[in-house]
Parts: sequence; C-alpha cells; structure tokens
Amino acid sequence: MTYLLFSCLVVAGAFLGGMLGSLTGLGGGVVIVPMLALLFHVNLRYAIGASLISVIATSSGAAAAYVRDGFSNMRIGMFLEIATTVGAIFGAWLATRVPTSGIAVVFGVILLYSVYLSLRKRRDSVVAHNPWSDRLGMSGSYPIGQGEDRKYSVTHIPAGFTAMFGAGTLSGLLGIGSGAVKVLAMDSIMRVPFKVSTTTSNFMIGVTAAASAGIYLRKGYIIPALAAPVLLGILPGSLVGAKLLLKAQSKSLRVVFAFVILALAVEMIYNGWMGRV
Repeated sequence: MTYLLFSCLVVAGAFLGGMLGSLTGLGGGVVIVPMLALLFHVNLRYAIGASLISVIATSSGAAAAYVRDGFSNMRIGMFLEIATTVGAIFGAWLATRVPTSGIAVVFGVILLYSVYLSLRKRRDSVVAHNPWSDRLGMSGSYPIGQGEDRKYSVTHIPAGFTAMFGAGTLSGLLGIGSGAVKVLAMDSIMRVPFKVSTTTSNFMIGVTAAASAGIYLRKGYIIPALAAPVLLGILPGSLVGAKLLLKAQSKSLRVVFAFVILALAVEMIYNGWMGRV
C-alpha cells in the first residue's frame, strides 16, 4: 500500500471517528486506535499517540460550537479537569511500562463499556437544588428549543471528582479521551443533563489528552506522518457531528456506532489475548 492510499483511507476513517466521537461525547479515539492497530497494523503505542493528537482536535472542533450554543458548562469542565489531568499524566506513565497486549485487552473492555453507554436509556431529569452546586458555580441552564432554557443543579460532586481521576488515567493509558467515563460520571453520578454532560465531555477530553500527549511525544510515539492524516479527517468529522447533535436525534447513529465498536472490542480483546497486537 502506498503512503498516499494509506493516508486517504486513514482520513476517511478518522472523519467517521470524529463524527461519531462528537455525537456521543466518547471521543474519536474509540474508533481511531482500533482502526490503526487492527486494520492498518500500526504498533499500538504509535496508534495511541496519533489518537491523542486527534482527540485534542476533536475537542477543539466540537467544543467551540457547544460553548457558543450554551450547552457546555465551563465551570464543571474546569473543576473536573483538575482530577483528569493528574490521572492522564499517571496513565501515560503507566502506558510506557505495560505490555501492548495488556493495553489491548483493557482497551477492548472499555470499548464494550462504550457500547453499553451508547445504547442505554438516557435520562434528562433535573436535580433538586444543591447548595454546593451553587457555591461552586456549577448550576446552570441549557437551551431546549423555542427560546426556552432548562435549569439544572449537580450533586455528588466528590464522587464525580474521584471518577474523573480514573477517566484521566484511562485517557493517558489508552489514548481515547475516556469520554465514556466522563459522561458516566457527569450523567449518572453528578446528575448533569445528558446533552450538557456530552458537550462538556467534548470540551474536557482535549485538555485531558494534552496532559498525556507530552509524555508520548517525549518517548517518540507521536509520528507526524501518521498524526497528520488523522487530524485532516477527524477535525471536519467532529464539526459535522456537533451540528448533527444540535439539530437532530442521533438514536439511529448510536446504534450503528454501537455495532461498529462492539466488533472492534471483540477483535481488540482477541488480538490482545493472543499477543498479536
């Protein structure tokens, strides 16, 4: 395969990954890493390095639109990033000391969890007033259409903060932005409305990825010739995904996403278990 053909295929795959990652708040890395490792036989650590760069681009592309339209909660994102940044640095350090086969199995398990998170029934209930939410400036509102906003408050802030350390560790270890854990922590633990948790996750994953990308860069796992086509595809993909999320129901796309990720998860676990990655 020539480099031109390889680059074109990676751009196409990255576009799809960016769109799906933006739609679900899981980050494009859940598609990019297994695509590079399984389809193009790229060393897993180099695939993770390229994915971290792509996650930063995905976050930059989608977050601007979400902040402009009033969905992302910047105060929640900045507060929780304290935990995810520390976790990301620890995860990146851990990744340089764990065999790639072990990383592949862990990655596959996280992908399976991403499938569950994509298909489970969403809940947009508004939490009762919480004084700590107001003191930390985390209470807010988001548009629900026809010029109306819905107010919300968050709860279980310490538990959500703790979960974010785990999310950051997975991000540094696997290069996926760990949007799945971020969305779970905000949606299920802190009771943040789903659209707010998804859009805030898109904002956060870029900061988390940047914290661990420096370690991968220093170790030589980020190759510009691989990261460039990933960036060229994933940035427009994330912008398209952001527009689709704001304007349309994405239920059918979530189903397609879930089946693709399920296939990648099984393949990733199998290849990691057999030592082929």
